[in-house]
Amino acid sequence: MANIVYIATSIDGYIARKDGSINWLTEWPNPDKSDYGFFDFLDSVDSIIMGRNTFETVSAFDEWVYTKPVFVLTNTLTELSGKWADKGEIIKGDLQGILSALNDRGMKSFYIDGGKTIQSFLAQDLIDQMIITQIPILLGSGIPLFVDGGLELKFNHTATDIYNGGLVKNSYTRDR
Repeated sequence: MANIVYIATSIDGYIARKDGSINWLTEWPNPDKSDYGFFDFLDSVDSIIMGRNTFETVSAFDEWVYTKPVFVLTNTLTELSGKWADKGEIIKGDLQGILSALNDRGMKSFYIDGGKTIQSFLAQDLIDQMIITQIPILLGSGIPLFVDGGLELKFNHTATDIYNGGLVKNSYTRDR
């Protein structure tokens, strides 16, 4: 089983502006229309577990990019809304129970997405790998990827890729 984070941050560690907007992610020039390895990564997992806020953000996209089942972690919603509502399934409960139930459905590797969701998985030491791409921008404030008070967890750096002279993608594996 593997729980993997694949996310972009600003240099100062934010995943979104305070209002939740992520438009700064698409402002970086991408003349080759590269996906920076995202679709190869998606091919490597069985499904996606994302938080409600992240689902609402991607629901505003013109195109649905996920090719694997999407599970939306929420304790408040009873149904999903928006044009992509049929693309996700609500999951609730403790993370170990959720993972066990999804394992019973044949899923073993998960893309973990969304700030609070990632933080919840980290708080229970349930992240096995992280792929974090830094975008060369300082936002100054916003929604952080990591929060104070989390566990001290050691990771091994396994790879670095640099794209378009500025995006730096680092890969880490949990040192257990």
